[in-house]
Amino acid sequence: MKRVALMLPKLSRYGGAEQFGYRLAEYLATQCDREFEVTFICAKQDGPAPKGVKVIRVGRPIPGKLGKVLWFALAAEVARRRGKFDVSVGLGNTVFQDIARLSGGPTGLFWDYSIRAYAPGRERTLKSLARHLSLGKQLGRFVEGLCVRSTPVLVANSEFVRDLTVTAHPHLKPENIRLIYNKPDLTRFSPGDPAHKPQLRQRFGLPTNTDLIITACTNFRLKGVHVLIQSLAQLPPSFHLAVAGGRGSRELLRLAESLGVGARVHFLGRVDDMPALYQAGDIFVLNTFYDACANAVLEGLACGLPAISTTSNGSSVFLRSEAVIDDPTDAAHLAERIRTLIHQGCTSREGYAPLSGLEPYADLLREFS
Repeated sequence: MKRVALMLPKLSRYGGAEQFGYRLAEYLATQCDREFEVTFICAKQDGPAPKGVKVIRVGRPIPGKLGKVLWFALAAEVARRRGKFDVSVGLGNTVFQDIARLSGGPTGLFWDYSIRAYAPGRERTLKSLARHLSLGKQLGRFVEGLCVRSTPVLVANSEFVRDLTVTAHPHLKPENIRLIYNKPDLTRFSPGDPAHKPQLRQRFGLPTNTDLIITACTNFRLKGVHVLIQSLAQLPPSFHLAVAGGRGSRELLRLAESLGVGARVHFLGRVDDMPALYQAGDIFVLNTFYDACANAVLEGLACGLPAISTTSNGSSVFLRSEAVIDDPTDAAHLAERIRTLIHQGCTSREGYAPLSGLEPYADLLREFS
C-alpha cells in the first residue's frame, strides 16, 4: 500500500476545501482496492474521520490568524517528515508537498476581485487596509508563494484559477499546471421528484406556492447576497429567496426590510441536507464576486436546477453564456436573467467535459513510485 498524507488545516464535511479534502480521503481509503494507506494531517477536526483514514491533529496552540497560519505550516511539515510518506498532498496552507491543489487562487488577485463587493469609498478603503495590514494574511501570501515554488506538481481546480496563478507567478506556464475540476457526489446530488417539492419546502420552513431562488454560501458579502436581495425586489411578489449557510446579518436583514422583501428572504443557517434544498428550489443563483470553482453551482446543476453565476467563478464554464453574469453589482440584469431562466430547464453547457472528480487524483498518486 502506498502511504499518502493529505494536509489541510481543518478536517470537516462542511466548507468547499474541507468537503473536497474529506471526500478525497474517503475515496482513496475505501474505493481504490486498498492501494492507499491514508493519513489526514490537520489542525482541527470537526466530526468523525472517513472510514479507514488515520488523523494526525497538530492543534492550534497559537491564537490569532498569524499564529494559526504559522503553526500549521510548521507543524504539518514536521508531521509530514516524521511520517515518511510515499506521497504528500497539500490542500491548503502548507509549504512542502509532492502535489499541491491550488483551490483558492492567488491571494493578491482574489483581493482585487473581491474588493468590488464593498462600497466604493470608506468601506472599500478600510477593507483593503485591514487586509494589507494583517500579518496573518501577509504570512498566508508568503506561504502561498513558497508552495508554488517548492512543489513539483501543481493542480488547479479550474481554468480560472490556473490562469490567475500564472498571472501572479509569471515563471509558471499554464501547460505545467494540471487541471482537475471539482465534481459533485452524484450518489447524493441528483434530480428529485417535482411532486415532492411542497413537502421539501415545508421541511425547511419555506412557502410552498412560490418561485423559489436558492443560494448557498457563508461569506454573504463576497457571494453578492446583498445584490441578489436587490434583484429580488425587482421581481414579482411570487419570487422568494432561500439562503443556506447563515442566519443573516443585521445589514442584510435591514436591506431586505428597506426594499419591502423582508418576508420573501429566508435565511436557513447551516443546511446539512443540501440535496433536499436544491430539489426544493426552482433556480440556483451564486452571484459571486470571486469563486475558484464553486461546488454549489455544480451541485445545483446535478440536482436538475437551472443555475446562474458570474464570470468571476471558475465553475461558470459549465454554464451556457446566457446564465453567466459579467457584473455581479448589476441587480437589474441579474433580476432579468432570473426571470428568463427560472423555468427554462437546465442551463448547463453541452459538450463540455474536462477532467474532473476524485479518480484523476488517484491516477496522479499512482505516478509517484
